[in-house]
Amino acid sequence: MLKQSLPLALFVGSLLPITASADIGALSPWQLRAGVSLIAPKSDNGAIIDHTANLSIDNRAGPTFNIAYFITPNWAIDLLGGLAFKHQINVNGSHAGETKHLPPILSLQYHFRPEATLRPYVGVGLNYTTFLDEKLDNGAKLKVGDSWGPALQAGLDFALDEHWTIGADIRYARIIAPVKINGADVGDVQVNPTVYTLNVGYRF
Repeated sequence: MLKQSLPLALFVGSLLPITASADIGALSPWQLRAGVSLIAPKSDNGAIIDHTANLSIDNRAGPTFNIAYFITPNWAIDLLGGLAFKHQINVNGSHAGETKHLPPILSLQYHFRPEATLRPYVGVGLNYTTFLDEKLDNGAKLKVGDSWGPALQAGLDFALDEHWTIGADIRYARIIAPVKINGADVGDVQVNPTVYTLNVGYRF
């Protein structure tokens, strides 16, 4: 019995180093995530027209994706993107119009425990926002300019296996954009949203 078991034990033992070496370092540096994000602008979005019109912008949820490239097991470059988010614009508490905005964020991330089951990370980066389809209910022509600003991120992934993860993250982006009505400068809008995201990820 012992002689019959010995070849099997040697065979199983020979597989152990192979299994142990199948860590995250053997995977592709690319990771793709898809999820849903809630964009929550700050509560006070500024005042325009000589501070007589107080602006507020509502929350909005929608699909997002991000692509990450791991420079090393710990450091990654991440790009957040998605469809344009449509927001309602209120002036002095009353509905006044709407706009869409597209806020991609490019971040440098640090992953603290890339081979663990729970994988926390933080990021710092740059946000670029462009506004689309601006409309005012009174028919005036609204134009909101583009914005550049810093962005911060913190997140956590839970590894289902060596490829699949589920995760959540929170980001803050500084978005301050000039506003024109009928071609005249009337002030700035301060969106400065917090972005909450739930996602599913795949490491190639």
